[in-house]
Amino acid sequence: MCNNILQYGHFYAWGREHGRQTMSMRFAYKFQYFHICDTPNHNFLRYTIAKYAAKWGMIPTLEFNEPGVDISEQEEKMLKFKHIAVVGWEARWYDLFLKYKQEIIDLFAFKEAVVKACQPLLAAATKDSCRLGVHIRRGDYATWYDGKYLFSDEVFIRLIRTFLTFHPNTTVYICGNDPSLDKERYRREFSDIQVVFPKGNAAEDLYVLSACDYLIGPPSTFSLTASMYHDTPLYWIKDGEAPLTEASFGHFDELFRHIL
Repeated sequence: MCNNILQYGHFYAWGREHGRQTMSMRFAYKFQYFHICDTPNHNFLRYTIAKYAAKWGMIPTLEFNEPGVDISEQEEKMLKFKHIAVVGWEARWYDLFLKYKQEIIDLFAFKEAVVKACQPLLAAATKDSCRLGVHIRRGDYATWYDGKYLFSDEVFIRLIRTFLTFHPNTTVYICGNDPSLDKERYRREFSDIQVVFPKGNAAEDLYVLSACDYLIGPPSTFSLTASMYHDTPLYWIKDGEAPLTEASFGHFDELFRHIL
C-alpha cells in the first residue's frame, strides 16, 4: 500500500509540474481508505478502461524498472502521448515530490471511517505524554535482503527502553505484521507505561503511526509514509546493536531519497 502511495506521489508531482492529469490504478479500485479514492479520476470504470487499453495496445506502456538511470527519454514519451500507462518502481522526481508534497498528503488524507476507528486508541495517551510509534516488521522481512532487517523483540525492547530515558512520559503504540508477537512480554517489560497494540487494518495502523510524535522501525515505506504526514522524526533500524540517541532520528524529506 505505502509503496503505491510513494510511487504515485512521484508521478503525481511530475504531472502537476507539466500540466498533466494522472491517476493511480491501485487507488482507483484498491486500498479504499484515502481521499484520493473519491476523486473524479479514481473509480473502477476508469481503472478497467485504463487496464484493458494498455493490455490491448490502445495506449502505450512505459516502464521504469532500472534504478539510478537517466529517465529523460521516458519523460519525452510521457509528454508526447495524451494517454500513457506507466509502470515500475524506479521513477524518481525527488524535488518535484517535495514541491507538491502537501498536495500529495492531502490526496492521501484518511477517510473519516479510518480516523474515527483510531480515536479511542489515540485517546489512551494522556494529554502531556509523548506518543512513540513502533513498527515491528516480520513476515516478508525474514527473506527480504536475506533477513538483514528482521529484528528480534530484544532489539525493539532495548530501543524503547532507551527512548524512555529521553521521554519518560510516553505511550507506546506497537504496529506490525507478526500475528504471533508476544504482546504480554512487552506489557511486562514496560508495566509502568501504557503500551497499545492497534488491531485495525493497514490504513488504521498507518494512521495511528502518523499521529505519533516519534517513530521507530526497520527500513520500510510503511513507517516512511507514516512520517510524511506530519514530518514525524523517524529512526530506521539498520543495525540492531547501534545505540539510539535523539540525533538518530531522521525526517521524511531526506529519508525518502534513500529507500532500499
